[in-house]
Amino acid sequence: MIEIKGVAKRYGRNLFALKGIDASLKERVTTVIGRNGAGKTTLIRILSTQLSPSSGTALIEGYDILKDTKKVRQLISSIPQEAQLIGILSPLEQMQLYLMARGFSPSQAKEEAKYALDELELYDFRNAPSDTLSGGMKRKVFVAMALAAKAPVIFLDEPTTGLDPLSRIEVWSAIKRLSSKIILTTHYMEEAQELSNEVMVIDQGNIITHGSVSSLLSTFNGRMRAEKLDGEEFDIKIANVAIKYIEQDRVDEFLKKGYDIKRINLDDIFLSKGVSLES
Repeated sequence: MIEIKGVAKRYGRNLFALKGIDASLKERVTTVIGRNGAGKTTLIRILSTQLSPSSGTALIEGYDILKDTKKVRQLISSIPQEAQLIGILSPLEQMQLYLMARGFSPSQAKEEAKYALDELELYDFRNAPSDTLSGGMKRKVFVAMALAAKAPVIFLDEPTTGLDPLSRIEVWSAIKRLSSKIILTTHYMEEAQELSNEVMVIDQGNIITHGSVSSLLSTFNGRMRAEKLDGEEFDIKIANVAIKYIEQDRVDEFLKKGYDIKRINLDDIFLSKGVSLES
């Protein structure tokens, strides 16, 4: 379990990236979602001991990230969004170096690296220069590092950003093979729905909602989303796109008015902020 206790991060006098977050992350895969600048990466960096909070703290497996930093680092593996492989090194070499840096002996590092590469269907490419691999395969090498490290807690910051759909599915498959507790950030709502046991939504440094995907979507009470360019009826207007949340029995009415009808997904958690959805 990860307990977040009043974590805030301030830059300068009045700029807050996080505004005192409290949360208990109990499920195996927790996805943190939010718009650019919402505070997702700041939170991940604080929890993974890369950045100190301005106030508050967190417990990972019962250890305080501030008081027990060394122990916490032994328990976690963190794959940042900007992580890059060294092009001239092979996946096997990259992983051996990473595991030895974590305290594995050379023989242990090689054995665990081979096992993880095989598990993630990368074994045939273990000796290829990393700069010859596809984007999806490169990201899978990082997931293999996390798998081989056997860390109880893994942080993955936007692991599929910039990947094509096929590569993204490959990385999803790799993540599903991990048995550790995973904290994931993403901009892709289908990714959050595919991988998550629970979702925490952050906006402007605050948690706006937290729960399972099904519980979050249930707040829409079975509604559908109706969209129309320059539509006259709307709950929200973004640029010139009108969005209206409607009951099922009004679908035909809005189709006749030229609206496109879409199923509710996690995007609507952001879009509907401040909209009353009471029955």
